[in-house]
Amino acid sequence: MPTERWADLHLHTRWSDGTLDLEGMVRRAAGVGLSAIAITDHDTIGPELGAPVAVRHGIEVICGVEVKADIAGQRGEILGYFLNPRHPVLAELFTWMAREREKRMQAMVRRCQEVAGVEFGLGDIVSTAAGSVGRPHLAALLVQHGLAADYEEAFRRFLAQGAPCYVPLPRPTSRQVIAALRAADGVASLAHPCFLNLQDWESTLTALIEEGLSAVEVDYPYATSRQPLLADPARVAALAQRLGLVPTGGSDDHGPGSVKDAIGTMRVPYAVVEALRSLAPSVM
Repeated sequence: MPTERWADLHLHTRWSDGTLDLEGMVRRAAGVGLSAIAITDHDTIGPELGAPVAVRHGIEVICGVEVKADIAGQRGEILGYFLNPRHPVLAELFTWMAREREKRMQAMVRRCQEVAGVEFGLGDIVSTAAGSVGRPHLAALLVQHGLAADYEEAFRRFLAQGAPCYVPLPRPTSRQVIAALRAADGVASLAHPCFLNLQDWESTLTALIEEGLSAVEVDYPYATSRQPLLADPARVAALAQRLGLVPTGGSDDHGPGSVKDAIGTMRVPYAVVEALRSLAPSVM
């Protein structure tokens, strides 16, 4: 009988807030027995991803992204898969978001200077980031300067929502994000939905389907997350199935030494990759 193949469809590299480059991530994926992975960096696609899908060291690598979005008034994220990585619509969206990220980071650095007396500035943070700038880059400097013992303490004391140095990031609407992903021949999936505080899940998912959503991330390591669980994963998964959405999943791994070192702990059958591929114009 053929061996079951598995995929992890939610991974981050150094081009956003991960600790590894693509080569390192592929080698880790091979080490835990995966056949396919999706690189889903935050609001950017690294230059190592040159096609909607490619094979590296025997691992199928899907070009993806995780984009912050306003979802029914909630701060959420949408995953894209099998994307044309250099599509101009994506480039326009990423340019706007990169600008907003830098503005937000500048405001957070100012708060850290006021609250904790840090002496570093935005330039020090930008110089450590290969791609988009995020809170983990600021957390790393707080640890480096002795203001927190590790990433987890840096977030808890200074950077998490409600902490003294937190500043919210402006987000495009779900409609704008899904439209951009679809324009780039990609497939849109709702990321870790159970972190959203929604009163009417069915109407929200139905509205997102009308905007072009095709999938929902139903397999996610909620048990190890710092964020509170706001919905029942089994209920959301059942609703997604009833509405005909592809059930995606992944570990949200950010690499060794990060707060999310989890590759191999969450995986989905390769049939999910095939279902997403069948919806992607670029690889059909």
